[in-house]
Amino acid sequence: MYYCISQYSIIMKNAIPQMKPQDVLILLRILKEGDAPMTQTALARSLFISQSEVSQSLGRSIYAGLIAETEQSVMKGLFMDFLRFGIAVTYPARPGSPSRGVRTAHSAPPLADAFVHTNDIYVWSWAKGDARGHGIPPLYPTVPQVAMVDPEFHEWLALVDALRIGRTRERNMALEYLENRIQ
Repeated sequence: MYYCISQYSIIMKNAIPQMKPQDVLILLRILKEGDAPMTQTALARSLFISQSEVSQSLGRSIYAGLIAETEQSVMKGLFMDFLRFGIAVTYPARPGSPSRGVRTAHSAPPLADAFVHTNDIYVWSWAKGDARGHGIPPLYPTVPQVAMVDPEFHEWLALVDALRIGRTRERNMALEYLENRIQ
């Protein structure tokens, strides 16, 4: 990876950097790309966020130990542990009022085929979305737009939402799919 970052780039005077939801989005994108090198600028463009936000996020992830500074690669086991045990309590989501948007969680592939929930369609609220269901706040405001541009990454993001709001069966299946993709 070509990130050229230092853990000191985001440490403010006497402050401990706190992980943010977009850090999960960025780590997922890095993992999806695998060994394909990406610059911070390319990463930012692919997620519709600023390059400076990518830089700060990578610094927070290094500080948290989710990126190995020497190899500049995601610590897959630790990240999976975070997804398994921490994502639902760190960035919880509760279904809201019906709205138009982009399908997520068990309402989107790959879980949509495994679970039939006629009344429980979940969406990230977005005016250009193609579905109607209960609104779920995305990890970052650009998530619906990213999902519409990259269907494969949409699946990754929907699986993370299944961990945030799903029941046990949905969470277990989402973890299995994510482990297969990340490893």
